[in-house]
Amino acid sequence: MPNRFSDTLFQLIHTLEKSEKRNFKLYIKRSSSKEDLKIIQLFDALDRLNDYDEKLLLKKLPSIEKPQLANLKSHLYKQVLASLRLLKTTDSIDIQLHEQLDYARILYNKGLYIQSLKILEKVKELAHTYYQDSFLLQVISLEKKIETLHITRSMQNRADRLSAEANEVHERRGMITRLSNLALQLYSWYIKNGHARNEKDEAGVKKFFQDNLPDLSKVDTHFYEKLYLYQSYCWYAFIRQDFLMYYRYTQKWVDLFHEKEEMIGVETAHYIKGMHNLLNAHFDLRNHRKFEQTLLQFKKFSESPIANHHDNNRIQTFVYIYHASINQHFMMGTFAEALDQVPYIEEKIQEYAAFIDGHRILVFNYKFASLYFGSGDYKTSIDYLQKIINDNVDLRTDLQCYARLLHLMAHYELGNSDILEHLIKSVYRFMAKMENLTVIEELMFKFLRNSFHISSRKLKPEFEKFLHKIKQFEKSRFETRAFAYLDVISWVESKVYEKPMSEIIQQKYLDSKRKIEG
Repeated sequence: MPNRFSDTLFQLIHTLEKSEKRNFKLYIKRSSSKEDLKIIQLFDALDRLNDYDEKLLLKKLPSIEKPQLANLKSHLYKQVLASLRLLKTTDSIDIQLHEQLDYARILYNKGLYIQSLKILEKVKELAHTYYQDSFLLQVISLEKKIETLHITRSMQNRADRLSAEANEVHERRGMITRLSNLALQLYSWYIKNGHARNEKDEAGVKKFFQDNLPDLSKVDTHFYEKLYLYQSYCWYAFIRQDFLMYYRYTQKWVDLFHEKEEMIGVETAHYIKGMHNLLNAHFDLRNHRKFEQTLLQFKKFSESPIANHHDNNRIQTFVYIYHASINQHFMMGTFAEALDQVPYIEEKIQEYAAFIDGHRILVFNYKFASLYFGSGDYKTSIDYLQKIINDNVDLRTDLQCYARLLHLMAHYELGNSDILEHLIKSVYRFMAKMENLTVIEELMFKFLRNSFHISSRKLKPEFEKFLHKIKQFEKSRFETRAFAYLDVISWVESKVYEKPMSEIIQQKYLDSKRKIEG
């Protein structure tokens, strides 16, 4: 069966914009040969296919034999990339610096040492402006090579200066590497496990963080050192559910870009991720006003040329804005309004399927399920939860657990008593195996088990007792996961006060808003 994303060349061609396709044709026709004409035919045929199907492709290209196809595809892939490189020369600092370094090497190989050094001086200035130390190392390396092998008389004391520059950049790169490694490993821990489940998890993360955090007295004011330091603290706090620290460091992360605005265009993906985390921090702390302000700021950015300059920027901005938009509806209890967005989000996810990772799709499915649950459509909620439960993706064990728990609650709401006892045992075993059971979840299982034997007339007092028990843990740090993922308290309150869950949350939102304003 044809697979839309099974072929890398097909995928690349179908990401090209009209201007990029036109540029490729012009580029390839400049040096047309018999082989080049064949790759244009191959390009056009792939462009017209809706799904990659090799048999159909060969049928459309009678001049190409099957044994030739692999080589032609490889050649076409390289030529498309080459045409894009020429077209995107001014798109990023990285490409500009690479190009200038290439020119300097060409001039050096031609024996034009002074001309090469002049270009290297310009590259160095640009690299300093945008904190591109990896390029500085390459520039200094080539400068040292020229000065070692040739007498240029280009500068007095040049040897001492180059040696000092090399040492400074090398030390800074070492610090950046350590901090970026720490940030990456903490983020990886979160993607795998979610939040710390207990004191043992927290102690392990704390020890890892302390063992790998460099001496901060040696951290410079360099952009990337600060960026990866803030990211490290951000993930460290988020894993431990220290949401106040999480907020402080995500704000520092975003402020760093606002202080160095030129870096938004250089490290756009890091800026987008920072805005996403700042919105999450406001959501976790229920900072309604700041959440609104930050979301408006992010939406304004999404309309900017920088956000729309690359597919990656545009897609990531879309993902995080709609993630935040759903969270806003969760805070306000406006589930029905949020559900109106679901078809559009799903359509875009399908459109961007090759570019959105499995973890993000997993999170969206859980959010959709939660929206339908909150609006009282338990059957549709179950449909989305099944997508998570039936998926073998090895991500976010905490989300896997809560999907099963919400699935159980949806069946409880539907009154499917014939399968509830089996589900309770199954979900309990799964969560216990994952060492994911908190006090709140233990109480949830106990309540659901006991509720089988209670008549509907006596159920309300039991909900009241249950509410009293779980309210005691509302401020407990290791229990916040249950409230964040499920909002168990609002669900139980909807039973006690005999109101829709959305109405309960809306009232909390309005009360909180009045408190802030008054």
